[in-house]
Amino acid sequence: MSNQYFLLVILGCGVVTWIPRILPFVLTRTMVLPPLFEKFLSYIPLTILTALLFQSLLVFEAGHLPGVKFPEVFACVPALIVGIRTNDLMKIVITGVVSVALLRLIF
Repeated sequence: MSNQYFLLVILGCGVVTWIPRILPFVLTRTMVLPPLFEKFLSYIPLTILTALLFQSLLVFEAGHLPGVKFPEVFACVPALIVGIRTNDLMKIVITGVVSVALLRLIF
């Protein structure tokens, strides 16, 4: 296998990854979507972030109920408080990361 083959594979993977991310924006740029559909689409980021949050807070094992990662759950409390007070995503992320780091350092 040559370096040229690997380069073509990497470029092909990049194009295949790029197409589904960019194509919807290109296709809907000139379209006017119905308000109900726009409202539906507005919930997608919240849904994705909620799924990512629960995935990082729970431990999944085959044949068992999900377990809880307690340091991460406890780190969510200050991040939630900062989120309610500031409504600033950067401050929420920094608070959550620092909280997890401190809890892992302590325990």
